[in-house]
Amino acid sequence: MMPYGGFDFMFTLFPIIFFIVFALVIGMFIVTGVSGARQWHRNNSSPRLTVPACVVNKRTHVGRHHNGADDHHHTSSYTRYYITFEVESGDRMELAVTGQESGLLVEGDRGLLTFQGTRYLGFERR
Repeated sequence: MMPYGGFDFMFTLFPIIFFIVFALVIGMFIVTGVSGARQWHRNNSSPRLTVPACVVNKRTHVGRHHNGADDHHHTSSYTRYYITFEVESGDRMELAVTGQESGLLVEGDRGLLTFQGTRYLGFERR
């Protein structure tokens, strides 16, 4: 019998490879959760600001989820809306907004933007 040949080698490696892939997937979930919790905490720790701003850009991101077995495929989609605001200093920030807010705002709108960290709180047109 060859020392690292045939099925013996594969049966020896499979548990190691399985553990590494499993650890990477769990690690990715943990990193994503910790990152989201940090951003949430940073937003809550940030002051609520209301500043004069102008809507300079709007964009949407459409994503799809595919799930199901071979004979029953289910596809769902989601849409995320983003608006880029420019404040008086010339700085720009892109904030996620609801579909309703995105529909109400038009490029060139001027008004008062209220936000907290990276969290959009509202825009009052002037």
